[in-house]
Amino acid sequence: MIRWEQLDTAKIPDGGELKLMRRGTELSIMSGSIELMNSRLSGSEEALASLTCTPLATQPKPKILIGGLGMGFTLRAALAVLPPGAEVVVAELVPAVVAWARGPMAELFAGSLDDPRVSVRLGDVGEAIAASRGAYDAILLDVDNGPGGLNREANDGLYSAAGLATARAALRPGGVLAVWSAAPDAPFVGRLRRAGYAVDEKQVRATRSGKGGRHVIWLAARP
Repeated sequence: MIRWEQLDTAKIPDGGELKLMRRGTELSIMSGSIELMNSRLSGSEEALASLTCTPLATQPKPKILIGGLGMGFTLRAALAVLPPGAEVVVAELVPAVVAWARGPMAELFAGSLDDPRVSVRLGDVGEAIAASRGAYDAILLDVDNGPGGLNREANDGLYSAAGLATARAALRPGGVLAVWSAAPDAPFVGRLRRAGYAVDEKQVRATRSGKGGRHVIWLAARP
């Protein structure tokens, strides 16, 4: 059996640590004993992008914000369907994750960070959302493990009533807040609706093959 090898560690700005692990060709990003993402499980992250961005393919210059760089699955899937005039902003809290994307994880990213449509903003995605008003056609959040996150308490603010109102203000009319989650969350759906969103809940498989566990994606549209 091939053992896991620790490639690097990175401090999370307000506390905690990430570990980049490798076993053969498999990569994993962990926080303590919690696996946040794995290179074998890309299906639901890709679905987050395709479900959100495919309707934008006919717009000349859509602008989207992705919260969390991760292993690049969401970014690559978004770029695959967005038009040449699109603008994609990726907010990443941990600088080392960007370095990993150009280093040990470069094969997964397949040059997507060099796409002229892409810019990376280092910092909290919540700050990027709050700094914008009516700027985005879509905001995609793949942060922690969703509204019931296990890794960073500060992420809770993104999913609070106030955070959802801030995100709604950052969207253009008809824009979509898309949220990835490891599990269903009925109270969160209630907060989305009370914040004025029209909510569509999708269950998707964790792997491209359609197998594995089910994850949840909420497509919350600003009327």
